Amino acid sequence: MSAPAAVRTLGPARLTAGLEDGARLALAAHRALHPEPPRLRADDLVALAGLGDLRGRGGAHFPLARKLAAVLRAVARRGGRTRVVVNAAEGEPGSLKDRTLLALAPHLVLDGAELAASALDAPEVVVGTAGEGAAERSLLDAIAERGPGPAVRVVRLPERFLSGEGGALVRGINGRTPIPPGVKGRASDAGVDGLPTLLSNAETFAQLAVLAALGADRFGVVGAPGEPGTLLLTVGGAAGAPAVVEAPLGTPLGEVLQACGAGAGRGVLVGGYHGAWLAPRDAAGTELSRAGLERRGGALGAGIVLPLGPDACPLAETARVLRYLAEENARQCGPCVRGLPRLARAFTDLAEGEGTPEAVAEAAAVGAGRGACAHPDGAARLAVSALGAFRDDIAVHAVTGSCRPGAHGVLPLPGGTAAQARLAVDWSRCDAHGLCAHLAPGLIRLDRHGYPESPEITVPDRFEAEAAKAADMCPALALRLSPPGSTR
Repeated sequence: MSAPAAVRTLGPARLTAGLEDGARLALAAHRALHPEPPRLRADDLVALAGLGDLRGRGGAHFPLARKLAAVLRAVARRGGRTRVVVNAAEGEPGSLKDRTLLALAPHLVLDGAELAASALDAPEVVVGTAGEGAAERSLLDAIAERGPGPAVRVVRLPERFLSGEGGALVRGINGRTPIPPGVKGRASDAGVDGLPTLLSNAETFAQLAVLAALGADRFGVVGAPGEPGTLLLTVGGAAGAPAVVEAPLGTPLGEVLQACGAGAGRGVLVGGYHGAWLAPRDAAGTELSRAGLERRGGALGAGIVLPLGPDACPLAETARVLRYLAEENARQCGPCVRGLPRLARAFTDLAEGEGTPEAVAEAAAVGAGRGACAHPDGAARLAVSALGAFRDDIAVHAVTGSCRPGAHGVLPLPGGTAAQARLAVDWSRCDAHGLCAHLAPGLIRLDRHGYPESPEITVPDRFEAEAAKAADMCPALALRLSPPGSTR
């Protein structure tokens, strides 16, 4: 996990109270700012979450009251106990808000989680994290600082894009491979240990603690119409002063960018790598709310704001991210295994002046709604939004092959900004004997005729040895491994 980000506040400081100097709030300092949460019955907690219209801050913005009610219905049907899970496994490379909360204000997250656990009579809270670092150390210290209450267990997942997907997190906590389940289900019916589980992200539980302390009326003093409260935003990209920002819902995007030393530049990505691009002409006046972004065809997602500077190429940056998303798939359904590499190739061709918007749109539509999780749809949303936001750039690239950007690698990706190696298949040589799939099972899948399913495969770092062996040992010399950084 990365270190916590700088913290800024626009409007009232709620989640960020006391965090101005970047110091961690130990329990005594935390209690000076935030009272111990009340003990509420389950029905009272559902009512409070409903009156405050508290929605999840992990991406889907699902009403917390409905999640609570679903858990209670499952318990009524089945009997038995419940579990509470805090999703702090931020897989999005552009997001730092949850790990910053855990690093600096861990007790606020635990207050909300223990409030829910007490109301639901859950004997255990499970916090899912990804990787070790300041956030996990701070969380473990906070657990040791607290008094009696539900047991709190920390489960560390791999640092991957899909680790934060709800189904993947539950599988990881249950000791299975942390990838989205092939069959969609709800944690409220069967989550940790097969029990009804309240699953929401770290910021949501921190917001729940604030809501319980303020009450619904005071909680809703700030915010947008029908969208009360504040939210945390991670502002990065080309921002001169990147930060985690707490702002009321409905705050104009232009104000947030200005506070972080940024402008709209060549475009602003809102909602992360499953989000959508805003053209510079649209960005400044867009309100950061569900309704405000829906009017622009976007979504808040996990509150990620990534502006590009004037010297960056939005097409090249989008192509980089799509190649990353293709390699981060769970390798369990066709829309991911075949569809995402095809989409990444189509957009890379477009960025190099050799493809067309129609080819990108066609690739984006192939797996629509048919994935085992939302990953292929999210990647397609990103690509299609770029087609609409950057029409002029596409026209320039079609003529010149590139806009020759002065800034490269503006959008954050794990392990640096260089492109990944690629494994290409020469169909004129391939004789379908299948040795490559045996040598590189994590990369290559064969179709029903014994040929590799994809003509070009992005190679994550962890699979480079397999890819090199497959290329070296191919009897027909049909595989070519291109090093990282090459465009072909």
